[in-house]
Amino acid sequence: MRAAVVRELNVPVEISDQIELAGPGPGEVRVKMVAAGVCHSDISGTNGTFPMPLPFVIGHEGAGEIIAVGEGVSTLAVGDHVILSWMPPCGSCRFCLGGQPHLCLNEVAIGTLAQRFSLNGEQVYGFSGTGTFAEETVVSHKGAIKIPDDVPLDVASLIGCGVMTGVGAVINTARVEPGSSVVVIGAGGVGISVIQGARIAGAAEIIAVDPVEAKHEMARSFGATHAAAPEGLADLKQELTEGHGFDYAFEVVGHPATIRSAYDATRRGGTTVVVGAGKSDAIVEFNAYELFFDEKRILGCLYGSADVRRDFHRLIRLWRQGKLDLEGMITRRVTLDEVNDAFDAMMRGEVIRQVIEFK
Repeated sequence: MRAAVVRELNVPVEISDQIELAGPGPGEVRVKMVAAGVCHSDISGTNGTFPMPLPFVIGHEGAGEIIAVGEGVSTLAVGDHVILSWMPPCGSCRFCLGGQPHLCLNEVAIGTLAQRFSLNGEQVYGFSGTGTFAEETVVSHKGAIKIPDDVPLDVASLIGCGVMTGVGAVINTARVEPGSSVVVIGAGGVGISVIQGARIAGAAEIIAVDPVEAKHEMARSFGATHAAAPEGLADLKQELTEGHGFDYAFEVVGHPATIRSAYDATRRGGTTVVVGAGKSDAIVEFNAYELFFDEKRILGCLYGSADVRRDFHRLIRLWRQGKLDLEGMITRRVTLDEVNDAFDAMMRGEVIRQVIEFK
């Protein structure tokens, strides 16, 4: 079968039609991919920001149809439509039992180190235990969340990571209150999802900050009340909050400078949420006095603090009621052969979300 393979970091991915796939084994399911979202985290996989053993099939966000189930799988069946989760809960560890299943690493560790793919006899990993940029993949049954058959799988694919992360950052991590003020730094696919989450939560002012001017109008179309380049943030802070700062600031880039900017834009006693996936050696500086005196909360946000067993269906219900726009987020549809072009377009800021369609 065909798949997109990363052999070396910082070079274009290889599209191969010689990939073989083992399984499903016990507790696993085999999924025919119908659509896969192109997420910035995939770029982070190709450049080493997210460490992965080489070689690996890239892709971690997608939806498809189960075509085989392994021994012991009783909750899923052939023909079921599923969204894949790259961080599924095991259901029994201290995090799962303590109400933080998004912090469970048991299943993702097993999946990341599993060598379910192979290429000319060489074992190949799946990115984050999924490897969705392939015509078929094998995952733990806990990472395949069954959805109703009438949900279009191209729309469903976006829920698997970017939309869940963005909307979840608002409703799960920050728990934004109605009537509050929100600033979102970074208006890419996840940033747009944060904006939608803030609108759903009832925020009064939602400010999108991005250096790419073309994204400003798009941000407004998804619910932002104001949009500006980074150099215009200070003026909006003064205009809208009398200089006090915003109740909630979401950083969706992952750079020290933008994290610091989000913190500075947050009012005293407000909440800064770091959603962007930064590098492990990228250091953000704060002084001890401001941390104590301003009493701002700094929250990390992994995967929208989601319980995918519950939250994927919450997002589907919001989409059904017209409160969450998923179709509008698909700004480009590509084939597997166009993956590298899709990465380039995302890096240039030309699109916010792309979907690979397997036909």
